[in-house]
Amino acid sequence: MAVKLELYRVFRTVAETGSISRAARRLYISQSAVSQSVKQLEQQLQTKLFARTARGVALTDDGRLLYDYVSKAMDLVAAGEAKLTKARSLELGHLAIGASDTLTRRYLLPYLKAFHEDYPAVELEIRNGTSQGVLELLRSGQVDVAFASQAPDPAVFDARRCFETHLVFVAAPDYPCDFSHRYTLAELARLPLILLDHNASSRRYLERIFLEQGVQLRPAFELGTHDLQIALARIGLGVAIVTEELSSSTLARGVIRKLRTAEPIPPRSVELCTLRGVAPTAAARMFMSLLRPSADPE
Repeated sequence: MAVKLELYRVFRTVAETGSISRAARRLYISQSAVSQSVKQLEQQLQTKLFARTARGVALTDDGRLLYDYVSKAMDLVAAGEAKLTKARSLELGHLAIGASDTLTRRYLLPYLKAFHEDYPAVELEIRNGTSQGVLELLRSGQVDVAFASQAPDPAVFDARRCFETHLVFVAAPDYPCDFSHRYTLAELARLPLILLDHNASSRRYLERIFLEQGVQLRPAFELGTHDLQIALARIGLGVAIVTEELSSSTLARGVIRKLRTAEPIPPRSVELCTLRGVAPTAAARMFMSLLRPSADPE
């Protein structure tokens, strides 16, 4: 296995440099050793991985397919080595968390504060992104835990439910709509809607719910954050579709009001995800132990 891993390391370097000679210089080995490694790997896999060009070498179709997997695997190995080094260095730990900016602000802040107070020597890293984005960071080993609002693949991730979420339609209290009326999805779709952009899992979820009823969403505004949705709704620019549990304080103050709906939007949940088959680091276990199951945000 160690020998084959070295062959893949050479293969990846040749693919990235596009040259046997440049790969040899980067790896501090001879050109003949690089050529022999590539030849040996091609023989083992019974396929041609590189084609010669005027400038060096280029990946074949089979080579490109293999490179995608080898690159991710090598990154994961490197991430594991880096985490092990950090955990052993002067007993200092490192914890990387992937979550949306809204979840970080409205849900994770008190837990981050408590964790830092209990374990001040542990280096904290927060990587913001969509559910899909932070799950990809987790898959590639760039974060230790991820918080996702979309159902994670159980073959890849272990998930623990944090809290249930409900999407609601909100507007400024003086917005020209009937707050006593129960709006159908078709009626709601005709309002100037304020949505998150297509990268957000809640946006994709909403579109699927509406399409199941034969209704297509054409929002007036597409934004990058939950807080911007509320800000635009507050000044009367339209009706925002937001997560109720992440907007509870704003709703309680009466800054925005909920519209009533004829058809309920099925709830979802925020999941705490780790990589299946990979033991969480000590720092990750410490942090997860602070989280209360089904705890409400805000």
